[in-house]
Amino acid sequence: MVTKVEAIRKVLEEFGGKATWQQIYDNIEKYYPAAKASKAWKEGIRGVLYREIRKGKNFKKIGIGIFALKEYEEEPMPKKEDKIRMHPFMEGICIELGNLHNFLTYTPDKTNIFKEGIPLNQISTLNEIPPFTYPEIIKDVKRIDVIWFNKGKLIFPQRVFEVVHSLNTLSEALNRCLQLLPFNVKFYIIAPKEYSKKYYSKIEKKPYAEFKNRFFFMDYDRIIAFYEYAVKYDKLKREVLG
Repeated sequence: MVTKVEAIRKVLEEFGGKATWQQIYDNIEKYYPAAKASKAWKEGIRGVLYREIRKGKNFKKIGIGIFALKEYEEEPMPKKEDKIRMHPFMEGICIELGNLHNFLTYTPDKTNIFKEGIPLNQISTLNEIPPFTYPEIIKDVKRIDVIWFNKGKLIFPQRVFEVVHSLNTLSEALNRCLQLLPFNVKFYIIAPKEYSKKYYSKIEKKPYAEFKNRFFFMDYDRIIAFYEYAVKYDKLKREVLG
């Protein structure tokens, strides 16, 4: 009889040696038919996986919600000059951080690859943007790279992230953010460090200057460092607290 450990291993092997929580949840029954027999079946799977990681056996953590076989070799981080790869990589970082902080996460770029061949829709928790306001506003807002929504009966956006990999797209990104000014939202522009001068110059002008205290600039290096720290912190927390 296949054990839960063996079943998790088979799921990871199915996805090339790594998988997200959602991929594990969706495919575990193929190899362990009784996996969902208990009401707390997800907690049971998480407990088994983290137990093995604490023991240094079978599995390892390669993201906040991404796991791999212990022998899996991680792909290198995209180079900063590779704008095509860096854009979804940064979106994925923002999504994972949102999940860690217990937000619902949305991105319109569902099939874009984060890392390790994992598409963004495998780590985001919302397939569609919630109808929190007028359709005319949502039409523009749903193009924002990443949005964090609160959990609850009434769902509203809380944090917005626009990845600006070209200065030509900065104004467009800022303008999409303006659609959410009536809501209690903070706006983050994620971009290469060398774009900061242009950003701060633009944010001091109309129509943005009046709301500049709600906008924040984070360069690639800073958010990557924050993400790497978050992954290590979450791993340590699980090892200590279970």
